[in-house]
Amino acid sequence: MPEIDKVAWILIEDGRVLSTRSRGKDVWYLPGGKREPGETDLDTLRREVAEELSVAVDVAGAVHVGTFTAQAHGHAAGTTVRMTCYRAEHDGELRPANEIAEVAWLGYADRHRTSPVDQVIFDHLLAADLLR
Repeated sequence: MPEIDKVAWILIEDGRVLSTRSRGKDVWYLPGGKREPGETDLDTLRREVAEELSVAVDVAGAVHVGTFTAQAHGHAAGTTVRMTCYRAEHDGELRPANEIAEVAWLGYADRHRTSPVDQVIFDHLLAADLLR
């Protein structure tokens, strides 16, 4: 089965997690994206967050939250996404850039508005008492 390899940034404030919505999409995703050839997780994290949100992630202080798998949203049945997630501080003001239309702080009640893998991550964050 095909698998999409992605890295995501988890930024939590006041029990809510930063999420992004791309232009033309109706589902929210955690910031991040696909790894380019030769990139490490942290290389991907740094590049994708800078491209999407115009901030610099402090990858030196990044903490691995977990790796999660689910059906890939908008792809054929059986195509999965493997999302490796990190928490990290950042420098700069969060601003949507490139394909990102908007950002929002989502709580657990917003879980249904996210992609399948993000729903798994929301469950994990709730169980860890990080999301409300």
